[in-house]
Amino acid sequence: MTRQIAVVVFPGFQILDATGPIAAFEIAARYSPGAYALRMLAPEAGEVASSSGVRLAAEALQDGPWDTVVVSGGEGTRAFLELEPAIAWLRAQGRTARRMASVCSGAYLLAEAGLLDGKRCTTHWGRSDHFQRRYPKARLQADRIFVREGDVWTSAGITAGIDLALALIEDDLGEEVARRVAQQLVVHQRRPGGQSQFSALLDMGGPNGRFAGLMDWVRERLAEPLGVERLADRAAMSPRHFSRAFVAEMGVTPAKAIERLRLEAARARVEGGHEPIDRVAAQAGFGDPERMRRAFLRAFGQPPQALRRAARV
Repeated sequence: MTRQIAVVVFPGFQILDATGPIAAFEIAARYSPGAYALRMLAPEAGEVASSSGVRLAAEALQDGPWDTVVVSGGEGTRAFLELEPAIAWLRAQGRTARRMASVCSGAYLLAEAGLLDGKRCTTHWGRSDHFQRRYPKARLQADRIFVREGDVWTSAGITAGIDLALALIEDDLGEEVARRVAQQLVVHQRRPGGQSQFSALLDMGGPNGRFAGLMDWVRERLAEPLGVERLADRAAMSPRHFSRAFVAEMGVTPAKAIERLRLEAARARVEGGHEPIDRVAAQAGFGDPERMRRAFLRAFGQPPQALRRAARV
């Protein structure tokens, strides 16, 4: 059986959002001949310019039957959201295709079509706050690399589209084919969908980044008060200048970065140990269990106790 895969692009799409999954499916078809047939679709037929300026040829949006529809992301999603016929097409495919999937901000397009209402999903961490405000019916799991909710799959930014494609391939063709595809792509066979995006976020500056030393210092003191004034003093900067420089370097405010470090540390302790939740909250710097519970719900969509139970299963 040949599975028809439609990869949806639009002017301003992120090229790796499309070509990463395409490469994975194409290699899988080498190991399982006839497994996949790939088509690239766009709101209008012809050459479609990516955000890099590189152009790819695409056919016009058309009905399948499609086995899987993969929607790419990128800056062009803003314009796509205004194309009601294209959104209506996605909505229709959601009723007929076996699977709908998105990479990065492609989740906006699935959400706009109503396909994420009441469903767990993810998108790039940098868009999570805006996405949650715009689509309150979606159950965003902001730190996930990819999420499967029934027949809808969503993934985080850019390279996570390859993780998503490998998971789709494994679902179709089994673990061995997915492993061989990963080897050919020279990537991990399986970065679990549950792996946090936050580690990558907080290492953005790299070991030689401007605030790398400060972040290492913070990790050792999560249980202590870590206000902007203290961080700025440690960085030998005024609080105002520090806040501006930190956002420019890290892409988030100091407060948000500290919360995410605390979330990462607390989640590891919740899932990997048996400490009382109130002790985890204190050691991670949340102060009290209720404050930590609210932070977990915002970030992970579940309270600490639910994550501990899931980890044990």
